Amino acid sequence: MLPSQPLLHTAVFALTVLQALASDTFIAAVYEHAVILPDATDEPVSPDDALALMNKNMDVLEGAIKEAAQQGAHIIVTPEDGIYGWRFTRETIYPYLEDIPDPAVNWVPCTDPTRFAPAPVQERLSCMARNNSIYVVANIGDKKPCNASDPSCPGDGRYQYNTDVVFDPEGKLVARYHKYNLFRRETQFNYPKEPEAVTFETPFGKFGIFTCFDILFHEPAVVLVSELQVDTVLFPTAWMNVLPFLTAVEFHSAWAMGMGVNLLSANTHNINLAMTGSGLFTPEGPVAYHYDSSTEEGSLLLAELSAHPRLSPTYPPAVNWSSYATSIKKFPEGNDTFSGAVRRDIFTFSELRCKAGNYTVCQGDLCCHLVYQMSNKSKDEVYVLGAFDGLHGSLIKYHWQICTLLKCQSTDRNTCGQPVETAQTKFEMFSLSGTFGTNYVFPEVLYSRIELAPGEFEVLRDGRLKSKHGTSKPLLTATLFGRLYEKDLPHPLRTSL
Repeated sequence: MLPSQPLLHTAVFALTVLQALASDTFIAAVYEHAVILPDATDEPVSPDDALALMNKNMDVLEGAIKEAAQQGAHIIVTPEDGIYGWRFTRETIYPYLEDIPDPAVNWVPCTDPTRFAPAPVQERLSCMARNNSIYVVANIGDKKPCNASDPSCPGDGRYQYNTDVVFDPEGKLVARYHKYNLFRRETQFNYPKEPEAVTFETPFGKFGIFTCFDILFHEPAVVLVSELQVDTVLFPTAWMNVLPFLTAVEFHSAWAMGMGVNLLSANTHNINLAMTGSGLFTPEGPVAYHYDSSTEEGSLLLAELSAHPRLSPTYPPAVNWSSYATSIKKFPEGNDTFSGAVRRDIFTFSELRCKAGNYTVCQGDLCCHLVYQMSNKSKDEVYVLGAFDGLHGSLIKYHWQICTLLKCQSTDRNTCGQPVETAQTKFEMFSLSGTFGTNYVFPEVLYSRIELAPGEFEVLRDGRLKSKHGTSKPLLTATLFGRLYEKDLPHPLRTSL
């Protein structure tokens, strides 16, 4: 006699848990989704039309979830805005929102869909997780009513939040996170009153979650890793790539290395908005990543990761990011320094005029040191050493310290810092370091055509970013990207109180 469906599901779930417990590793998946967008409109659509659009996207996501589960994945992360897109005002996004309860209510929407207000999206996501015995991470919108007794209640009587949800392999809601650091275009959403540090335990480690722009800030990103000691961060994002330092795959890989955790990064895919770049990143570097700026297709990535990376024998040692740079005899600072803009940030640059040499460039409290040797310097290419120490950003201002070896867009030095995707020059060696005022520094190496360099560079305990041998491909940039969180300006919510 065949077992009943509930008994079969329980058996499959129990087997999944036992398999995860039996190993120090787990299989993770991320899906980069080419989101089906709503038509642009100034008027809210009906709830039925909103759900129809969301179901189209969830049809695609469900296919990826099934495929990931069939390949043995224990968890899958889907992108920010992956269910309804981003073409919204505060009013027009409202039909797409659901009331998402606190996970403490112990709710499985798939089996108890009417317990709370209508929640067809949560019900379907819950069933995807339950039917495939896999953790499902998705990004949707939460709505919460408020009234005049709340002095910060918006005029329309509700809060609207950019929200991540996590359903476990039984379909239970186990995590809900409201995005705290909204990007400047996210006027359809409210800031939560306090930053949230959301974690949950799994048979394969302690997980934390936040969204896109949050990765650049102390709350919640540093709190989750440094204070709450999560093993793995779940990261739905809608990341618009910005060269030379902030393409998705280079910065997210660097962040995982600098913070010493796994990062499961799932990006939306829209080449018209330069959105692409997802990956499974670890403290040792990228295990799998995807960057595609030429096609309109989504992509599923899977990889086996350490469940507890801090306990791994290959876990990188602690780094003192200023040790080497502050102890060496000062390299001769170039007399031929000049200013150049990376977007709105004014860097101090020095051109690398020789095939080999050592240079120092300083700005503010930061001095950057470089020793290098090129193997085939192209006459048509200019490289510089650059330093930046200051505030960046518009709505939310935050403090960067950056040391970078980068290729200029052309031989005209005025183009240094402008985006460039291709190069011809390889390096036999380079060693980059800086007098950083922080230990939150993220090491990046980016090759021509937006390719990472796994295994081809190392970070020494004294803070030097070094090539292991030579660069196997032409170099776009090698960067140490530091964050002085204590010098950030107050969060916009704090300035408005």
